[in-house]
Amino acid sequence: MQKKGLFILLLMVVLTGCGDYQRLLKSRDPEEKFQAALEYFNNKQYIRAQTLLDDVSSYYKGTERSEDVIAYLARCYMGQKNYESATDYYRAYVRNYPKGKYATEAYFQIGHCQYLNSPDARLDQAITMSAIEAFQVFVELYPDNPYANQAYEEMSALYDKLAYKELKSAQLYYNLGSYLGNNYLSCEIVSKNALKNYPSNKYQEDFNWLIFQSKYQEMIHSYEDKKMERARDAQDEYYNFVTEFPDSKHRKDAEKMLNNIRKITKD
Repeated sequence: MQKKGLFILLLMVVLTGCGDYQRLLKSRDPEEKFQAALEYFNNKQYIRAQTLLDDVSSYYKGTERSEDVIAYLARCYMGQKNYESATDYYRAYVRNYPKGKYATEAYFQIGHCQYLNSPDARLDQAITMSAIEAFQVFVELYPDNPYANQAYEEMSALYDKLAYKELKSAQLYYNLGSYLGNNYLSCEIVSKNALKNYPSNKYQEDFNWLIFQSKYQEMIHSYEDKKMERARDAQDEYYNFVTEFPDSKHRKDAEKMLNNIRKITKD
């Protein structure tokens, strides 16, 4: 009986809450709706808060209250993990209120929302690039803001994602080898461009290892008149690799490859 009574009480609370919400939807008082939306937001009832804010947004357009409405709509979409819509509202906010009271939050969240919405590295990375650009704007405007460190950390992760996409492309070229052309050269080009474009990425050793392997394979598959030149090139790349990564897990394999290179260079 006690459990049944508790259930009935909870049901009454829920029904009462639903009744209040339905009444608010029909209300013609925009301020009542706005204040209720803030209360729903604070209680993490983001869909209800968003619906009420949508209802009053046209009424408050062009007024001081509009700034709050746009900012809280963005926050509601963040709460729902609808990062695309949140980005749109934060962008709308900075267009209309570039120095408003929520400007710092908005500039940061434009980058952060897209960071959270950034797709798998195998997919198109337009959102990733847009997130990086947004973070760059944020740290230029607010270099001493407490969120600047987070912006740099998330930018670094996004750069790593772009580098990883290039790494998979370079590995594909390497695996294709001499099939229908010199794919080892393409592997080198992709790897070098990635190191140039993302100099602090966490895959630097992988890219450098691919470059050395590619030069070695070019030597192996070259005609005799080019073999010595390519052997010298591969040998130079070996020294570059072991100098930069002396404790590499590939060190033993690299030394075996060097021994084969020296059979050609006679060094």
